[in-house]
Amino acid sequence: MLHCSQVADLAVEIAEKKDLDLPIDEIREAAMLHDIGIFLTSAADIGCEGSAPYIMHGVLGAELLRREGADEKYARVAERHTGAGITAGDIRRQNLPMPVGDYVPRSLLERLICYADKFYSKSGDMKIKPLDKVVRSMERLSGDTLERFMDMHREFSIFGE
Repeated sequence: MLHCSQVADLAVEIAEKKDLDLPIDEIREAAMLHDIGIFLTSAADIGCEGSAPYIMHGVLGAELLRREGADEKYARVAERHTGAGITAGDIRRQNLPMPVGDYVPRSLLERLICYADKFYSKSGDMKIKPLDKVVRSMERLSGDTLERFMDMHREFSIFGE
């Protein structure tokens, strides 16, 4: 919950400073729901005792939200926030344990939550990460991931780099 609250606060701050055309309540709701699927994954270091690979938390969260009748915009935020988005090519090239599909954030809300999410961990000191640390983590995933993140950074940065 702390992680989701931090993401919500940062996303709202960005939206206000950038004068984004998004309702604040939708930003908060999307941020609070974006990681709903983590309890279905196996990630002991953050207290998740499910059976699915952690990378599936977005897809599983989207399935859960759809099954429960949540607005599709929230399901898409959950589904598309992992990394800086995941493409079908990423899945095939890296042999990722998830259904082949396009999980790249497209809408303004999807991109905003995806971006804000990169600055907070679900474990450790839970303080905001400096940009260089976020960039290194995106770079480790792939050059394409870093490029997608940098596009979002140009769109949403409020940090004055």
